[in-house]
Amino acid sequence: MRKMSAAAARRTALAAQGFGRRKPAATNRRAVLDVLARTQLLQLDSVSAVVRAHYAPVFSRIGGYDRTVLDEAAWSNGSRRPRRLVEYWAHEAALIPVEDWPLMRWRMAKYANGRWAGMRRVVERNPTLGKDILDVITDVGAVTAGEVERHLELDKPKPKGSWWNLSDTKMICEQLFAAGELSVGKRIGFTRHYDLVERVIAPDILARDVSEADAMRELTRRAATALGIATEADLRDYYRTHRTQTEPAIADLVDAGELEPVEVAGWNKPAYLRSGAATPRRIEGAALLCPFDPLIFFRARTERVFDFHYRIEIYTPEPKRVHGYYVFPFLYNGELVGRVDLRAERASGRLLVPGAFAEPGHCTPATAAALTGALRDMADWLELDEVVIGTNGDLAPLV
Repeated sequence: MRKMSAAAARRTALAAQGFGRRKPAATNRRAVLDVLARTQLLQLDSVSAVVRAHYAPVFSRIGGYDRTVLDEAAWSNGSRRPRRLVEYWAHEAALIPVEDWPLMRWRMAKYANGRWAGMRRVVERNPTLGKDILDVITDVGAVTAGEVERHLELDKPKPKGSWWNLSDTKMICEQLFAAGELSVGKRIGFTRHYDLVERVIAPDILARDVSEADAMRELTRRAATALGIATEADLRDYYRTHRTQTEPAIADLVDAGELEPVEVAGWNKPAYLRSGAATPRRIEGAALLCPFDPLIFFRARTERVFDFHYRIEIYTPEPKRVHGYYVFPFLYNGELVGRVDLRAERASGRLLVPGAFAEPGHCTPATAAALTGALRDMADWLELDEVVIGTNGDLAPLV
């Protein structure tokens, strides 16, 4: 069995995700889609403290780009530029290539009666609401759950409480989305506008029938492509599959020569190297990584590959936070060397940096200079005039 150093494995993982490459001279549609070809998916998340989560990984890899390019790829059915991405439950809610939609049919079947117990109870107490919702959307086109309620005259007062107090109509819309009967035709202000799946997915893609075993092999292959080198747990987490699904797929891909078992120094689990994955001699450049970046969204892998213990602190009470509310790990020359608490204050045109913290051995002028440049690049991309550095953290005084 081939042996790899931890540093070589780290460079392999970074190269697979598109880091270390020369940034394109023009950040056009092709450059944006090339990022998707490497990451395979972009996680969606509602937090907008800096920028929505699906936009940030593209910026981290290619620099400033027009976010409407990604919007058009995901939420446009125009004939001139056909839809390239679609929403579904991949690694959590995510944008995936529209061609991958049939690979998720096994999950849609699993969710047919409810994605989770609370949703199943809503379905059970509203046995005809799903059909009513589909009838409305058939007639009027892509609409929000609130608009469906108004068409059905179900605009009832909602109980006050926590953010998860969703209306039954919204829950059933989400259930129909999970079951593959509805998709997301467009988003306005990040609000989903549900539409019939046949209006969102092209007929030839919709007609493809993929068995669960074939889907698992392809999803595992895609996860391996995105990760470069990975353990079984890493491959399983990328699309949130189960060990009983992933292990046979890995065995098939090893037999086919698409995965090679390797031993990585310091890793306590067997690893698999994707056939053709590059291992550069060095990775250069700086990038701020949002908490949901595919490079780091599996925290166990982040710790194993980068020796970087990372937890998001959004839901931690403020007095107990260690690094801040919305913290971006800082990648510099192939290592995670710091953490930066960020906030985009759009009304005042400022990128706020309440805190900047260096990893051990990296509180240096070189790290600070690289971070200063990365922060200015992000501010320019977000059309913010000023970068305001706070006082928290050992790196902040140097930036």
